[in-house]
Amino acid sequence: MSKLTLTFGITCYLLPVGWTNLHANLPIEQNSIPPLLLAKSYQATTQLDQFFVSEKLDGVRAFWNGTNFITRGGHLINCPPWFTERFPRQAMDGELWLGRGQFDAISGLVRQKIVDELRWKKVTYQVFDLPQSLLPFEQRYINLKSLVKNHHSPYLSLVKQFSIQTKSELDDRLSTVVAKGGEGLMLHKKDSIYQASRSNDLQKLKPFNDAEATVIRHISGKGKYKNLLGAIEVINQEGVKFKIGSGFSLHERYNPPPINSVITYRYRGKTKKNIPRFATYLRQKITGQ
Repeated sequence: MSKLTLTFGITCYLLPVGWTNLHANLPIEQNSIPPLLLAKSYQATTQLDQFFVSEKLDGVRAFWNGTNFITRGGHLINCPPWFTERFPRQAMDGELWLGRGQFDAISGLVRQKIVDELRWKKVTYQVFDLPQSLLPFEQRYINLKSLVKNHHSPYLSLVKQFSIQTKSELDDRLSTVVAKGGEGLMLHKKDSIYQASRSNDLQKLKPFNDAEATVIRHISGKGKYKNLLGAIEVINQEGVKFKIGSGFSLHERYNPPPINSVITYRYRGKTKKNIPRFATYLRQKITGQ
């Protein structure tokens, strides 16, 4: 593989010529899909001393291009002008966040065409990376910390990173976060370069596994759910069909996710036939996020 050498001070970083982020300093167009780093699931063989660890936030991923917020799907987010007036005019990667367990609320807010300024006062933009920097993550984190500190915005906050050494430390931190209502942890390789792809340099660790599936059938309920939704039959990304009957609110049983819609479900491991165990409905996927 041919390589290009980039020099920062006395340290050299070798990057493939075709690397997706060599055009990072070019402006990102509005309503285009931003080149984001995506996480893979935690690997048991991960050398933990080479990673930073942070809480996994249940917000809406938002790319700040220096002027506007753009969703992972490339859609412009309409927010009050005062929310970003003290933001730096350079690209940042982060999540719009209302707090633990508030995904549905923040997801609904960012999709509103008419801005609800009162609710936006409770939102913060939790930043965790500088996608247009070619420095390794450890240095990007230092620079991001200074950037947030120097801009004095009440709506801009840094996602704090921690160093750990052992699996027991990782398990303890995961237990603490989950006990407080958090989703899980993110692990980010300290010497990794920002790349617009899914990579083991960024890993997510949760007490449950999440995945997506397409709804192919509604199944009527019985007993207390008579005349309501009892379960849905879905097909996941591996082509496996199975039923999900738990996790629905009463409102969702009256108004189930439509046929052919994509939903997110939670499960614990798989059977010998590759069927997710204890599958529970989590939410319907919103187009564009």
